[in-house]
Amino acid sequence: MKVAVTGADGFIGSHLVEALVRAGADVVAMAQYNSVGSWGWLEDLPADVLDGVEVRLGDLRDAGTTSSALAGASVVYHLGALIAVPYSFDAPRSYVETNVLGTQNVLEAVRRESSRLVHTSTSEVYGSALSVPISEDHPLQAQSPYAATKIAADKLVESYVAAYGVRAVTVRPFNTYGPRQSARAFIPAVMAQALAGRTTVRVGSLSPRRDLTFVADTVAAFRAVGELDDDPWNGATFNAGTGSSWSMGHVLHEIARVVGVHLDVDTDAERVRPPAAEVRHLECDASRLRAATGWEARSSLREGLEATRAWMAEPRHFGSYKPDLHQV
Repeated sequence: MKVAVTGADGFIGSHLVEALVRAGADVVAMAQYNSVGSWGWLEDLPADVLDGVEVRLGDLRDAGTTSSALAGASVVYHLGALIAVPYSFDAPRSYVETNVLGTQNVLEAVRRESSRLVHTSTSEVYGSALSVPISEDHPLQAQSPYAATKIAADKLVESYVAAYGVRAVTVRPFNTYGPRQSARAFIPAVMAQALAGRTTVRVGSLSPRRDLTFVADTVAAFRAVGELDDDPWNGATFNAGTGSSWSMGHVLHEIARVVGVHLDVDTDAERVRPPAAEVRHLECDASRLRAATGWEARSSLREGLEATRAWMAEPRHFGSYKPDLHQV
């Protein structure tokens, strides 16, 4: 089966491409165009996997390159997006253009092709939890421009299902982490500093709680949804998370144990979100996904951190991180 993945050059997208190829799919990987021809994290895939991938450089904001990349795909996994919450306060228009208009371009392409669409949302659309665990019926609360654009994209998918009969489902992952994640996120930012020998690490707030899902489990959720029978392709939304949450302070302690060091903390004001923008607590209710597909997260936090440390410690991977630079 021919499938297409947008955002294939990114963290989760590259892992999904690898899993789909290993499962026997014919994969078209849409990556962000750049003048040096970089394929992003796709270049980290083994050669035998890349042999099964057709890489197409383009831009979600451009309807032509998007339509061309997705042509002929039976299923489109739409992961392409601008994702960093802090940067969305600096460049909100970019997030509207990529996350909202880009999603519209994807929807028009799948509408013409009669493809099925697996659309990627985010737990950030729920804002700070009003109740936990968070089900798909929890109110949507935009506490950042990023979250607002993802809500808008989700609603666009909903409208294309209702108005045009597009066959689509939405996956809402909760805080995925693991190999290939950029240092804008808490775990790789702290781990990079620890692996570089820093005994005092610069961090933001340590009180927010997150449901941390290892990337292999998130990818398994995407695949499980993408392989559903016809009935659920009616705009259904599925949360994907572990059902447990941890404070960032606890996670920092676990990173120190995994790396084998003692870490002191220096709170960096630049890494602290404005109080009204900070999502305080995210904890997933994935019972709908479990009932529909049998999926459940299998990796413990310790196992996921161990796998992340082993990957990051390899010189060719660690060289892509800048431990002393705050990346938004």
